[in-house]
Amino acid sequence: MTRAPRITAQELIAALRRADFTLAKVRGSHHYFIRGRAKVTVPVHSGKTLSSSLLLSILRQAGLTVDELIDLLNG
Repeated sequence: MTRAPRITAQELIAALRRADFTLAKVRGSHHYFIRGRAKVTVPVHSGKTLSSSLLLSILRQAGLTVDELIDLLNG
């Protein structure tokens, strides 16, 4: 299994948008994205790197694998 990359919330949001997720709403520091039935919550704290456990949890919500995320980040 590929290790989860160390990325910021902004980098993750860019990858989610490339995966056709749409910003549904923003409440405080939490950005909510949807794609079909998948709902994803991303906490945005400028300049902070997401923990690997949080990133893996968000990927599970999105139905994405680490390899797919890496492709989206490079794409």
